[in-house]
Amino acid sequence: MTTSRRKFQRPLGVRRYKKLFVIATEGTKTEPIYFRMFNDDALIVRINCLKGNVGSAPLKVLKRMTDHLQRENLRPSDQAWLVVDKDQWTEDQLGKLHQWSLKQRNYGFALSNPKFEYWLLLHFEEGIGVASSRDCTERLKRWLPDYDKGLDTRKTGRPQINAAIKRAKIRDHQTCEDWPRSFGQTTVYRLVENILNTHVEQAA
Repeated sequence: MTTSRRKFQRPLGVRRYKKLFVIATEGTKTEPIYFRMFNDDALIVRINCLKGNVGSAPLKVLKRMTDHLQRENLRPSDQAWLVVDKDQWTEDQLGKLHQWSLKQRNYGFALSNPKFEYWLLLHFEEGIGVASSRDCTERLKRWLPDYDKGLDTRKTGRPQINAAIKRAKIRDHQTCEDWPRSFGQTTVYRLVENILNTHVEQAA
């Protein structure tokens, strides 16, 4: 049975975006808000966040992605990413996500240890000495006091994003190639760099 691509149909004369990033996130609120700010009106990048339920386990994040890709095929230039937290999830659970990411060149797996808030923390400081998930959130609230009410993306602009990428790269020194094993590491910067590089490539 062939899969229809009706989802990409647009009225005649309307250009399609240059590149689609499909992102399945563990979080239902912060991650979608954060990644949506990379959408642009020039049809260069489109972000499609696949949200789940609160506390979605990694395998549910993976299923959300695989179900979506069965309905809507990616073009070779598009990318699909899984974005999850380390938190209490097991090696076996995370391993399945990593194995999925190896199936295609345009698949990716980004993990923050202990959680996505660590990536946000790097927008403002070095993130050294984070000892727990709670500690990570409390540190972030020093910079974003109203974080419990939602993420204000006006405070996570391009200068802060560039700083976060630089800090995350410095701390991405794990010997394995699958996911960050130690507190105070995140590979979300790889996804964000890919999005930003798309803008640069199209502007060149």
